[in-house]
Amino acid sequence: MDLLRDNDLIYGRLLPVEEPHLIERYNKALKAFGLKPTKLKSFEIDRSGFSPQIAEELDDRLYLDPNEVNRRFIILTPAQADLPVVHTAFSNTSQLLYEFFTKNSRAIDALTIKDVIYGEIEDSVSKVEDIEDLLSINQVEFRVLSAEDVLGKATELGKLVDRLKQEPDAWRDTAMLERMVELAKVTGDIRENALVPDQVIFRHNAYWTSHFGGLYVFVDPDMTTVISDPSAPGFRRSRPWQVSYLSINDADRVFRFLASTGRLELPRASWIEASNYLEHRAEMAILALIRQSEPERSLANADKVWLQTWIHSHADLINRDGTFPFLNAAKRQIAQFGQLKLDDVDPLHRFLVVRAKPDHPDAWLTNRLISDFVPADFISRYVFNKQGFYKDYESFTAPWRSHVVDLLKTTYLKDKDAFRARLYGLSDKA
Repeated sequence: MDLLRDNDLIYGRLLPVEEPHLIERYNKALKAFGLKPTKLKSFEIDRSGFSPQIAEELDDRLYLDPNEVNRRFIILTPAQADLPVVHTAFSNTSQLLYEFFTKNSRAIDALTIKDVIYGEIEDSVSKVEDIEDLLSINQVEFRVLSAEDVLGKATELGKLVDRLKQEPDAWRDTAMLERMVELAKVTGDIRENALVPDQVIFRHNAYWTSHFGGLYVFVDPDMTTVISDPSAPGFRRSRPWQVSYLSINDADRVFRFLASTGRLELPRASWIEASNYLEHRAEMAILALIRQSEPERSLANADKVWLQTWIHSHADLINRDGTFPFLNAAKRQIAQFGQLKLDDVDPLHRFLVVRAKPDHPDAWLTNRLISDFVPADFISRYVFNKQGFYKDYESFTAPWRSHVVDLLKTTYLKDKDAFRARLYGLSDKA
């Protein structure tokens, strides 16, 4: 993974923590979680406060995610809101944290001047043992604490202020007034600085989770759909009257579900031709064949002319695989008729020519699911399914790891927003 780290393809865009007072605050949060304080003089954190360096020091990648549920967080600065989440068991953890930062920005701004904020994203289960445990999570609540109890003191002061306003003789209570002065020395003027979060409860909607080898939950008005390996405990047994279960191995049923619920943008000239989507998929398909047939080959000096020569000289292999010829035929049909009919197309090939509907709330999750059916497209895997990408990457030979990194740097990392907008029609940030 060193090559990925050196090129900001893993643990990229993290926030350095070097100031002694911030490290001290972070250690207070670690102690509150029952963990050993760090001895590091500097480290990096993501949106949730997770640090790969501290995880390595503790020899525990789950130090903020015990049992991979009820995720812990440590907030040192409001700037964490703009960071990625690099390690999580639930795909929507990043969005939940972003909503928490957005809804409570004033309180977070004020609190982090004086203190560290920490706590857990609590839900209704403490351990996930079967699918029912996952389905029982309808909402999460941020249990928010602060090391110096600035939050608790602000809450106490707020109650005393209310009492002073509402009880005519409260101003005669000398002990109460002295307590208010004592609290205000810590919290400042709470009328100007909102120190108590406004919203701590959020909906837990569609998501992917790493539990049971990877499981998707999609929520529609009348039905919840679970997509996973049928060996997952509780598959087809938990709430069968309100939950539909699809095997991740059944490409046809998964595709029909995504299409029928309006989550897919079907292959039409209006977006296919402008995005060069099929050309991208075709290049990924050829590169996968090269890797399979010549895993030790270096592509450091390979250009489009070399690639075209390789295609011509390996026509039999390409035709047996069928992916590249299918994409060429699809391109011709779309150019001629403006769309591609999918009824007679092999289910796995259907996923090659669709993308998530960009304006659907589940667009990122849907693109992640699509990437599971098109693993050869390592760029899409990296964009939407980093856990899957990192697992694939570990199986690559050194020359291919180098080529994958180079291609990601010259395509996706060069301009992420433009790349996502062109290929997937997405404008929101990762």
